[in-house]
Amino acid sequence: MMTSDDQPEILRYTAFSSDPAGGNPAGVVLDASALDDAAMLAIAAELGYSESAFLTAPPEGLGEPGRAFTLRYFSPKAEVPFCGHATVATAIALGERIGTGDLTFATAAGTVPVTVAEDPASGGLRATLTSVEPHSVPIDEKDLAEALAALNWPAEDLDGAVPPRIAYAGARHLVLGAATRERLGDLAYDFDRLTALMHRLDLTTVQLVWRAAESVFHVRDPFPVGGVVEDPATGAAAAAFGAYARELGLVAPESELTLHQGEDLGRPGVLTVTLHADDPRVRVSGAGARIPV
Repeated sequence: MMTSDDQPEILRYTAFSSDPAGGNPAGVVLDASALDDAAMLAIAAELGYSESAFLTAPPEGLGEPGRAFTLRYFSPKAEVPFCGHATVATAIALGERIGTGDLTFATAAGTVPVTVAEDPASGGLRATLTSVEPHSVPIDEKDLAEALAALNWPAEDLDGAVPPRIAYAGARHLVLGAATRERLGDLAYDFDRLTALMHRLDLTTVQLVWRAAESVFHVRDPFPVGGVVEDPATGAAAAAFGAYARELGLVAPESELTLHQGEDLGRPGVLTVTLHADDPRVRVSGAGARIPV
């Protein structure tokens, strides 16, 4: 939709919370056909959210006509290949306009199906994305040492049951396990030093994890490469973590995990990660809401 002065309408939605003051906010432009890359980046920078999403026409033959789109994501600093919370926010914005059901997004990381449904818990909508096929790889010991130094984390503060590893489900994230909730809650890192390492390793965020129960985790995601200190709720990292946890045997192949994120920022959100034994892909779901302007 275009506004009266021929500028695209910029919507604001939060993902992974039904409360506009919770979860992770994203800018959403449902018709970005008139925007070039510089204009998308400028909108994302002006909004200042960790990511904003921009929809254009889909590749030929992708999905159901009218329910398939090309989806691009921009942080205030650069384009990113995939963003879970902006996908959820976009899907809920579309669901409010064209109805619940299945959507298909062509992203730089691959095709991402999303289902939008009524959310009985909130009375609003809930979106579930299905990731591209995930994988994880070890991190070099020198790179791990540099990451810990940048975070100001002593090695003994790591949880030995959550091995450091780089996980991917559309974007790369370094997973580090915190031994205590107090360690997770104390986040004061060297922004420039961590940024340099993340650029070198092609990381989107660092996913810091504390295991509260068998299937319940608290997580935080530093995101300096996007120009923000911390991402309040990170769907792409949640998908990557779910696959990582299954691959390493931290959880059963058929599992539903609950990730709490944003509490330390005053924007609590909940991400549900669903794993199926017969499908390597990961489902991430959450509520969402429009942010009043």
